[in-house]
Amino acid sequence: MAELALSNVRLRLREGEILKSITINVPDGSVVALVGPSGSGKTTLLRAVAGLEQPHEGTIRVGERTFYDSAKRVSLAAKKRQVGVMFPSEALLPQRTVFENLAFSARFGADDIKACVDKVLGHIGGSDLAGRFPPQLSGIDHARVALARALLRDPPILLLDDPLGAIEGTARAETRAWLRQLLARLRISTLMTTREPIEGMAIADRVVVLNKGFVEQQGPPVDVYNEPETVFVAEYMAQSNRIEGTLVENAGTRASLDVMGSRIGGITQTRAAVGTKALGLIRVERTHIGGGPGINRLPMKLATQMYVGERWEVVFVREALTVRAYTSAPLRHESYHIEFPHDALWVF
Repeated sequence: MAELALSNVRLRLREGEILKSITINVPDGSVVALVGPSGSGKTTLLRAVAGLEQPHEGTIRVGERTFYDSAKRVSLAAKKRQVGVMFPSEALLPQRTVFENLAFSARFGADDIKACVDKVLGHIGGSDLAGRFPPQLSGIDHARVALARALLRDPPILLLDDPLGAIEGTARAETRAWLRQLLARLRISTLMTTREPIEGMAIADRVVVLNKGFVEQQGPPVDVYNEPETVFVAEYMAQSNRIEGTLVENAGTRASLDVMGSRIGGITQTRAAVGTKALGLIRVERTHIGGGPGINRLPMKLATQMYVGERWEVVFVREALTVRAYTSAPLRHESYHIEFPHDALWVF
């Protein structure tokens, strides 16, 4: 095990600069998730650590080993980095059993191939998969075998690119829990990518939100979710309501908006001057349906409601403003007062 440290990593491809001054640490034995939309740089960053893409600036180190250092002109070849890599595009040979696929991958660097393969299959709880052929595997088992292959050489670092991407429905949630337990037990420093914020928060000890090659925010999942520093982070990490208005107060930690003649207050995340336009953001699940007029409430009309399983999703409108909320039962009236608790509303 070892700490992975990236400092000021910049990487340029033909379409332009993909990574822009990335600084991230993966502490020894921990899991860090890179979350962000397609094109944010997640996979490129993983490939740079693996030695499959070459940055033009910065440093990449694992423990005392330097993988890349632009100032010292050090760039360790990919095969010498000895990291465990799991990419979604890596397919198993269909005409060979799981054991034979893993043995083929372990043929370089393992003194006892059978012992090596048996060990990694034991890690993933997949000893019963050894004699199966890839077409006989479920999506979950494909992911488990791909992870076993990444573990073959006892790597100090694991790089997992969208490890659950090929799994759908309830099986994905089950595999997410399994992967979290496995990584916690193995205690291998792991850098993983996912487009699903919930997946990153569930599996990782720290979350790094990437956007267009920049780090928007990083920290423990609870902090990133509950204390977003930018509009992008607030909206990407969970479904949120947008409330546009004019800033009428901005002092200390508090800010207030004038929204269609009503005053709506929250936590300030802006240095804008009073009188300028600002944006209020609040999670859908923190938006309440009030019983009447009151502080931080807006009168709105019910537009539609949808049954989504364990709850109802309801949509309210007023002029150009649309707000969503959740309720345990369908609503029966047309007009409601929607409350935005001041400790749940961020003003940007």
